[in-house]
Amino acid sequence: MSERILSRIPANIATRTVLLTAVAMVAFAANSLLCRLALGQELIDAASFSTVRVISGAVTLALIVLIRGRSHDRGTADWRTVATLFIYMAFFSFAYLSLSAGTGALILFGAVQLTMFIFALREGEHFPLLSWAGLTLALLGLIYLVSPGVTAPDPLGAVLMAIAGIAWGLYSLWGRSAANPLEATARNFVYSVPLVLIGSLFFWRDFSSSTNGLALAVASGAIASGCGYVIWYAALPGLTATRAATVQFSVPVIAAFGGVIMLSEQITLRLLLASPRRWAASRSYWRNARPRRRGLREPAHRVH
Repeated sequence: MSERILSRIPANIATRTVLLTAVAMVAFAANSLLCRLALGQELIDAASFSTVRVISGAVTLALIVLIRGRSHDRGTADWRTVATLFIYMAFFSFAYLSLSAGTGALILFGAVQLTMFIFALREGEHFPLLSWAGLTLALLGLIYLVSPGVTAPDPLGAVLMAIAGIAWGLYSLWGRSAANPLEATARNFVYSVPLVLIGSLFFWRDFSSSTNGLALAVASGAIASGCGYVIWYAALPGLTATRAATVQFSVPVIAAFGGVIMLSEQITLRLLLASPRRWAASRSYWRNARPRRRGLREPAHRVH
């Protein structure tokens, strides 16, 4: 009997990892959908959405850490990660004033991966020819997506989302050494609250809100971000760094089809052509990437 139970454990763990990963990816895609839904219908202004999202996320993560009560280490603020988290949150919201859900997510993750690749080169990592080919294909797909044309995304929105992606890439890289990622994320959210409040003051003339807009912002911060991160961290022990990186490219696909269903957005030919290139190229890049110097690690947790 005991042998049967033990034989089922790996399968149960694998199933649990798949389910947790799937739920986390849906949660990350929901951030794009909730933000676009709120801003596209002008239910709330971008600055207020960012502020409510960060505050609700901070409260949710702080409560989860408090309930778990496993650590007595209060930690100190790493202002690099706090600043990049704030930049990501703010630019993400303002970008979705003009971008569709799927296009925004694709630009975001493209910028994240490019940032991490450049950082890896600076750290002395060596990449085989196939990885370089994958990166080139991914970059071409991203360039094609934002190149001028009738169906091209808004240039300002694309630039803002690219900056958000760079900020999130740096946040992930600088925060990858955290002993407790969940507590570090909660702490960064809490320390970001004053920044988003100050940032909102610069856009007070654009202030607008509604019950539905506030509800969407809270859902984005508390559920899609806060709970989504908890689920993602629970799934990470069952994923290799490569799988953790590549699986996140399902987010733009989920966001794109979610935008069609929830927001009546159109999937353009440009987006359809760019998405497979990004997925295949990134998969090739991460599967063939290998550290050259001892002690270097692939980023194990990147979160949207």
